[in-house]
Amino acid sequence: MNGAGGTSGGIGQFFLGLVMMCGGFYLLLESVVVSSGFGLGTRLFGVGGYGITGGIVLIPLVIGVAIIFYDAKSAIGWLLSICAFAALVFGVIASVNLSLRTMSGFELICILALAFGGLGLFLRSLRSAARDEEAAARRLRS
Repeated sequence: MNGAGGTSGGIGQFFLGLVMMCGGFYLLLESVVVSSGFGLGTRLFGVGGYGITGGIVLIPLVIGVAIIFYDAKSAIGWLLSICAFAALVFGVIASVNLSLRTMSGFELICILALAFGGLGLFLRSLRSAARDEEAAARRLRS
């Protein structure tokens, strides 16, 4: 009979590891605080000592959209629009700040032990138990 992942590993280890891993990573991600400093006056990029803000990135976007509405086949309009949109998305993502909420060391150690202990148990259940027994027998013989 095959176990988890088609191997002869344990199904009990598989589900216990899965539950531990999901619970640990849920608690870890629940502890992350996401904030952003993005705004139209916020500096997104620096070019030659000058700051490029979110509002300045909108100028080529608006010009590109106007060119596209005037002539939909204009390559320069599409290039301006796509590049300005990409710069805006990049700027928003780059301005995101991640931090952990205040917690005790014990809480953090328990969360990490749950997450990574569950990951180890989950991955161990996917290995073949017969292969592990053969390796142990070879070690005893030598």
